[in-house]
Amino acid sequence: MPIMSKTVFSWECPSNIALVKYWGKHGRQLPMNPSVSLTLKNCHTTTKIHCEPASPNQAIAVSFKLGSTENPSFGQKISQFLESIRAELPFLGNYAYNIQSDNSFPHSSGIASSASGMGALALCVCSLAEAEGYVFKSQMDFYQRASYYARLGSGSASRSIYAPWAVWGNTPTTVGSSDLYAVPVSRNVHTVYHNLNDVVLIVDAGVKKVSSRAGHALMNDNRFAKTRYEQAHDNMARVLEALETGDLELFTEVVEEEALTLHALMMTSKPSFILMKPQTLAVLEAVRDFRTATKVPICFTLDAGANVHLLFPESHKAVCMSFIEQELRAFCAQGKFIADVAGQGPQLLR
Repeated sequence: MPIMSKTVFSWECPSNIALVKYWGKHGRQLPMNPSVSLTLKNCHTTTKIHCEPASPNQAIAVSFKLGSTENPSFGQKISQFLESIRAELPFLGNYAYNIQSDNSFPHSSGIASSASGMGALALCVCSLAEAEGYVFKSQMDFYQRASYYARLGSGSASRSIYAPWAVWGNTPTTVGSSDLYAVPVSRNVHTVYHNLNDVVLIVDAGVKKVSSRAGHALMNDNRFAKTRYEQAHDNMARVLEALETGDLELFTEVVEEEALTLHALMMTSKPSFILMKPQTLAVLEAVRDFRTATKVPICFTLDAGANVHLLFPESHKAVCMSFIEQELRAFCAQGKFIADVAGQGPQLLR
């Protein structure tokens, strides 16, 4: 097929928050345990790729801009990513790429920009493949390939391709699950979780002490790793049961256990890291006290950082937002939090 003249592809891809955490990997971005996540609506990355004909004998050239700022280091990483899949998609070498990426949420906010960013990039790659004559059997096939490529850049990005719930990692709980790509949750999800809210409390706006990549590597020598992977498989079955039956008590138990386990693993690694802040612990205690006193089904989860995600059903939004405004906002850096909700997945922008 002849090389296309200058062309543009653009996708919007959401971030996601894992409920059962992926922590530890092997091979090329393969998970040591399965994970399940909630895909968000308002927190997303928009990526536009301008493709211009280039010599196929040269290294892939990438110019990358995040917002209004040129970011050569990100451009180099994306160039390396495209080179890594060039053998599968040889046409990638026919173009130079000018990439514009914009996040709808601030950096270091406890929301994974790598997930939404690599998801959007992988979707653009698949759109380019389609334009180059690659035939996808269905939209699901298109998304599966996008999830596969997204995983190679960021493991959690594999889940951002699907909404509102996604599973990544081989698990007997989910038909068709794979370590190579994520799949949508195949069970019927109870209506209590429809439009599930996720409010992110920005406890600390600084850069975390250890990258996720380094954190995953620390699991290789963690003495609790084997037990953790067994726990994750068990919790996959439990949280999917909770999603199907609407059991909010079970949902809360599993989600909070997973969040605390993740931080316990960081604390017991060598070297060890304490990523929570005093305000983080104050929020967790306040949430549990509030839930005990009011019976309102609100729970917390955390990624590998200090910021806290609060999950609650849409039917309890008014009382939960009042609680956040009146009691929890004081623990946030400059009083900042991000209100989000379960999303509908990526969008092709024309």
